[in-house]
Amino acid sequence: MLTETDHRLLLELLELPTAGPLEAPGQPLHLWAAQRAYATAAAELGFEVLHHAAPAPAWAELPDVPLTVRTRAADPAFLSEQPSLVLRLGPLEPAPGPAERERTVMFNVHLDTVAGQQPVHRSGDTYYGRGAVDAKGPAVALLAGLRAALARRPQLGTRTTVLVQAVAGEEGGALGTLGTRPLVAAGHYGRLNVFCEPTGNRALTRCTAAMTARIEVAGQDAVDDRPAAGHNATVLLGFLAQHLAASITPGAGRLCVAGLHTGHLHNRVYGQGELLLNLAYPDPATAERLERAVAEGLAAGLHAFAEKFAANPLLARTAVDAASITTLRWLKRGLPALTDQGTVDPWLPRLLTAAKIAPWPATEPGFTCDAIWLADRPGTATVVLGPGSLEENNAHAVGEFVRLAELSAFAHSVADLLLAFDNAGADARSEATEATEAAEPAAPRLPHPTQEAHPVCR
Repeated sequence: MLTETDHRLLLELLELPTAGPLEAPGQPLHLWAAQRAYATAAAELGFEVLHHAAPAPAWAELPDVPLTVRTRAADPAFLSEQPSLVLRLGPLEPAPGPAERERTVMFNVHLDTVAGQQPVHRSGDTYYGRGAVDAKGPAVALLAGLRAALARRPQLGTRTTVLVQAVAGEEGGALGTLGTRPLVAAGHYGRLNVFCEPTGNRALTRCTAAMTARIEVAGQDAVDDRPAAGHNATVLLGFLAQHLAASITPGAGRLCVAGLHTGHLHNRVYGQGELLLNLAYPDPATAERLERAVAEGLAAGLHAFAEKFAANPLLARTAVDAASITTLRWLKRGLPALTDQGTVDPWLPRLLTAAKIAPWPATEPGFTCDAIWLADRPGTATVVLGPGSLEENNAHAVGEFVRLAELSAFAHSVADLLLAFDNAGADARSEATEATEAAEPAAPRLPHPTQEAHPVCR
């Protein structure tokens, strides 16, 4: 499915550092160049550039935008370095209305990556490099799948519009607030929307959102020779991390006890530090429950710490002041989750079955991605689909890779899904025409010019 041109494009994209400023502040960022290379490759299939620009500052000022994004967006360079690209193939207007959207399919893929650029190379049929599976490899395989669909049905682009969003701002906790969200708001989406993320080539029709809590300790430092004189944020936050991990029951959501930081040196007691919690949720009710659980768990943890260490001479001051020097701040919350599309719109499971795409197991938890921005959009269906696995292919970890077989399988699925969508649209148009003809009264039959009435000779 992938040509030599595809192989070269993938290696070129992997070589370009595209970790966003939330992931790698101060590091080179070449998203403009990566998107231009991608647009050039797509142009060979007939795609035109519909939009290529950085987000307007107003998108960073919305109240549900993560605090880290809002803070960093005060620097104009933060936004200008994170453009997003929209490509189009097909007959419809740039921002289709409801009727035209019925004939539009949108594919979304992010070209930004997490930090940690690693050596790029191909070994046999395996590619290594940051973004290999998340999500530069899927981006290239997407083009291969589109090419295959057009080869099998050259007239496809005359009746079905295909949009491709190649976005920034998916990683680093930005969650599409500066990339995908503005594009969706501008109308660049379709009846079917496919988000290219590693799913093992299985169709995930639901998507969690996430909220991030930061527990901050703002106490007094102390020299290592007099550790009792200060507040020990390291011990306090370590205790709270264990307490919250044990006491919060995620239920339908998920809890990640993430970064804990106070300092790097050995010759002092750090009185200040922070602990991060990330909580995923499938619906607003779960989000509210988890938010309460964090607040209640923190209060209980502070009380337990005070009781445990009040008599410890090294930690007595920290125990007494624990509640007054500890603060809970929400860096991110209030974002939408994508409800299971298979239950909302029966049309989607039928389409996926027609394309022979296996479903994501109902017992396996989903994950968070930019697909949340299609939540509650009327007349749309959304699916997450892509090659490889977040865990098995070392996404966000050292040694990220993707196999050629995984990319080819995904390209096949893209082609099959697009052709099934085109078939569904043709069937719907045929049914609509038949229904219209059946509903309209038959037109009066006019006589043929040679059969006009004449006086009857008797």
